[in-house]
Amino acid sequence: MPHRTVNRRHLLKSTLVWAGAAVWTTRSLRAMNFVNANDRPRIGAIGTGSRWCQKATGIDGPHGAAPDFRPFGDYVAVCDADESRRVRATELVREWTGAVPESVADYRAVIDRADIDIIHISTPDHWHAKIAIEAMRAGKDVYCEKPMTLTIEEGQKMCEVCRRTGQIVQIGTQQRSDPAFIKAIALIRAGRIGKLQKATCGIGGAPTSPQLPQAEAPAQLDWNLWLGPAPLVPFRYLAGDNGETKSWSRSHYEFRWWYEYSGGKLTDWGAHHVDIATWAMDKTTTGPVSIDPVMIKHPVGFKDGFPTDDSQYNTATEFLIKAKFADGLELDIRHDGDNGILFEGTEGRLFVNRGRLNGKAVDDLQSKPLPDGALERIYKDRPLVNHFQNFFEAVVARKEPISDVFSHHRALTTCHLAGIAARLGRKLVWDPEKETILDDAQAQSFTARERREGFEIE
Repeated sequence: MPHRTVNRRHLLKSTLVWAGAAVWTTRSLRAMNFVNANDRPRIGAIGTGSRWCQKATGIDGPHGAAPDFRPFGDYVAVCDADESRRVRATELVREWTGAVPESVADYRAVIDRADIDIIHISTPDHWHAKIAIEAMRAGKDVYCEKPMTLTIEEGQKMCEVCRRTGQIVQIGTQQRSDPAFIKAIALIRAGRIGKLQKATCGIGGAPTSPQLPQAEAPAQLDWNLWLGPAPLVPFRYLAGDNGETKSWSRSHYEFRWWYEYSGGKLTDWGAHHVDIATWAMDKTTTGPVSIDPVMIKHPVGFKDGFPTDDSQYNTATEFLIKAKFADGLELDIRHDGDNGILFEGTEGRLFVNRGRLNGKAVDDLQSKPLPDGALERIYKDRPLVNHFQNFFEAVVARKEPISDVFSHHRALTTCHLAGIAARLGRKLVWDPEKETILDDAQAQSFTARERREGFEIE
């Protein structure tokens, strides 16, 4: 960080092990140089919705990454296109730090500050890549909520810029720091289910909506700025007992169910489970060779890959999409069954999700434990820690974090390809080396999206 130096006189040697819950102690934080005010990174928050902190949305809920950032750094600026969320975020930061942060609507004011070390991105998906790329070019390290990108092209640009700038970028796929998922991968690596043949990712289906009438955007929401790179369209809203916003709309939490801003469940939960499956299959530097939408249901009609009704949610609600790799390994993405990942090998099966890890290989651990250091080797030869701690350790040590741009781009490419196949309703052939769809110019055109004038990625 050329503009400000976090104390790095010695690299981090953390003794905290993440074992289901983080245990923060004054001593350990001091050892990591995160107690002394002069050594603590200064953070700018861009996007202050529920993934940043639910309290900023008016919900007294536990979700959001911001509280987990607090042991390691201090927010000095908050940015959101919704003034009401900015106001709540400002008050939260004041409660946490005793200081009032800068509060702005335009993210560029945060990136332009020379005293900010880290940009924390919690915007809707269609903004992620542009903000992250500009932050890296400005010399900032980045924590970006998943999914990292809206398109494959954005992922390619993210990799290029991250490689060129050398900035530290962690993606918010926190399952990469969850011992259950790491143990599942260690068991697979150790051959405990034989030769891996297939992974099935159960990610749940997307919701539908009623027809949403056009409406005036709330006075506190800058709708043009919220849309940013996405097409300029009317605001739509219908109040009702639906989700955390108690409404159906084109914005805030409900953006997930519009292809204009997201990939639906394919990139929402897909960004988590397909990432773990890709990691376990040792495919983090490559990708599938074919993607077949065996079964797809959308809530509206489609023509040439675009929804024909812009008044309702449009992402796929039910699906079975099969990806195949050059060596024959298969990866299924489906809406039904248990949420989680089922791994099938020549000698057994293994299931893992956020609540359980089971299979004969797990039962056999009592009599045949994994060798010492097996989990740490999966975790890039480091002690297992909380996902946020891993990021801040990487910032200080200038080492690649556990959820890096490059592997996430590869896993998310599979999710994006699944979305393209779903929208077009046909099988795609993918060249993972050239990163292009073969013999299908229309499908290839969906790997990038035109951005509105003034919101381009340069």
